[in-house]
Amino acid sequence: MADFTKKGTVSITCPLGLAPFLKEEIQEHGFNITNSRETGVEIEASLNDCIYLNFWLRTAHRVHYLIDEKRIKTPDQLKVWIKKYPWEEWIDENGYFSVTSRVDHPTIENDQYANLMVKDAVADRIRFKKDQRPDSGSDLQKTVLFLYWDKNIARIFIDTSGESLSRRNYRGSGAFAPMQETLAAAIINATQWKPGQHFINPMTGSGTLAIEAVMQATRRAPASLRNNFGFMHILGFDEEYYRTVRDEARLGVVKDIEGKFIATDNDPNAIIAAKRNAQTAGVDHMIDFQTCDYSETPVPDGDGVVVFNPPYGERIGSPDDHISLYKGIGDFLKSSCPGKMGYVFTANNKLTKKVGLRASSRTTFFNSTIECRLLEYELYKGSKK
Repeated sequence: MADFTKKGTVSITCPLGLAPFLKEEIQEHGFNITNSRETGVEIEASLNDCIYLNFWLRTAHRVHYLIDEKRIKTPDQLKVWIKKYPWEEWIDENGYFSVTSRVDHPTIENDQYANLMVKDAVADRIRFKKDQRPDSGSDLQKTVLFLYWDKNIARIFIDTSGESLSRRNYRGSGAFAPMQETLAAAIINATQWKPGQHFINPMTGSGTLAIEAVMQATRRAPASLRNNFGFMHILGFDEEYYRTVRDEARLGVVKDIEGKFIATDNDPNAIIAAKRNAQTAGVDHMIDFQTCDYSETPVPDGDGVVVFNPPYGERIGSPDDHISLYKGIGDFLKSSCPGKMGYVFTANNKLTKKVGLRASSRTTFFNSTIECRLLEYELYKGSKK
């Protein structure tokens, strides 16, 4: 059985643009970064640490625990290497496993071929040792292996997450083109908002930004609604430790918070969906949802932020359709939000010029493959001196 207390290399992945926020998160949880890249970081940690990280990281997608690595030049060498490893100590012969991969090697034209090679090698090894082999396929709900093969270096990991950690399990339905939860969490971290301040989200859509903000303010673990992870299907799974992490997270939830959370949208169907998502997350009573135009969004006195995620012509409409919208957003921020920090998340630089305000900072993100910016505006009362 796997030793869940043994330290090893752990690779934590995230979407492009989120690595700086992931680094901050991991360090806040007491781990040291040993290596970093554009789409993730590496640390030294145990499988029990992976349980904790899966439960608490807001900007990560997957937590991979390194099993082995080796210089591999050919597919035949890959098969031999994988088949030698004692997979019977990790995977139940009566269980199920899947393989995902990222391969950059001249002998491999299709990652699926690499996946199949690993599946066959693992299954053959377990059948040789146990006279029975586990089922395998593409389902990520059980044991998941991840192959990284770049040029001549191959690394094989256990994916302790399974499905992406961006799937919080509170968003059952929403408006068109909803924002991914991990991206929303990173956008919030990029603002100057702090728990206790107001969080105002006009054009809320599926409500993801507002929900993620409340979850941070109340210290709700981002994976608190999930009941399945890849680590649960590893032989030797420390269920007692998992229950401790889960129970401590539940006890640590803050029930009374200061600052108002306001989410508006002019589409009543979007508000219905956002309310449903917030209810599933257990935070609907903390968010003031209203169906209205963004310009009618109530703005309470006191410190806080106003965050817009307007359409920008890539997925919804064309850029020319939104010129007056962006001008109106600028007018609203200037006239209705003095004393607050304003933010506009968009992929269209030309449209941001229509806001008519000077951005104090621009943070780069990627919404899937679309390069975006989060623009920050200091909204002064009166004139800046």
